[in-house]
Amino acid sequence: MAHTDHRAMRRVLHREIAGTIGLLTDEHDFRAMRRYRSFTFDDHTAYLRQVEAVLKTRAAQGGHTTLALFDPEEYADFCAENSLDPDVPTSRTRFTAELAATGPTIPYDGQALADLLPALVGEAVRQATWEYASTLLSRLGPCASCGEDIGRAAFAHAADLVVRILDTAAPGQRHLVCSVMSTPEPLVSVLHADDDSDGATHLDEAEALEFTTVLALGLATRSPGGLVMRTTAPGTTDRIYGWRLRGDGLAPLTAAEVFDAYCTDIENGDLIAPESGVDYCVPPDLGEEDTPPGHRH
Repeated sequence: MAHTDHRAMRRVLHREIAGTIGLLTDEHDFRAMRRYRSFTFDDHTAYLRQVEAVLKTRAAQGGHTTLALFDPEEYADFCAENSLDPDVPTSRTRFTAELAATGPTIPYDGQALADLLPALVGEAVRQATWEYASTLLSRLGPCASCGEDIGRAAFAHAADLVVRILDTAAPGQRHLVCSVMSTPEPLVSVLHADDDSDGATHLDEAEALEFTTVLALGLATRSPGGLVMRTTAPGTTDRIYGWRLRGDGLAPLTAAEVFDAYCTDIENGDLIAPESGVDYCVPPDLGEEDTPPGHRH
């Protein structure tokens, strides 16, 4: 009887253990891992099927599993920094544990793995974008004339603008895209905001942080860029409007400029038919704002 009780308790404890799987999402990364003899998979499609089977089994047993993006180059660096043999499973386990604590992860809730892969890659891109923009902001240092931290002031200003943009938008689903012509590549960030039945706005905190940081970088460096909003609500036409980054603030786009931006192929300049049921319009007035003084750096 005691033996049975111990087995039952172990099963209960097993359900209490959270797990993380480091996932090789694409064929290129999968091939890179095949140079290790202890990595015994030889087909990426079969590997993904086995991962999905493990996820389903753990979920059926009441276990919670998260997925992390396994990068072979980062893994090799991790092993070198920690004097680990990269060709043993325990080293991959330690690296995956590190990913669970510091890297982008998404929970498995029974979805098809094919649906989770782009979400995991998107989460990794979002975190990398935030880290890159944050690093550039921190490097701006203090203003040469007033001593104020430029990056911190720009972030506060960007946060205020985001709040004003959301507050002046029509109720419903709101989809914002901010693009900054940074170097070496443009930075693009997306923010979704939805209203519940009580009219309260819900945001993903990590998404909002990244979006505000990218906007702050554009404002602080006075880089070319823009911000576009699309609102959707039942029984109404979608509304699309936006602003261009001008100096350390935003300047509204005209309805014609918004129309041109959405109805022109960015690759060849050809016209694209406008969407039906969409109103390309000027943005609402954001009201008075405390624009920070220009900084020299």
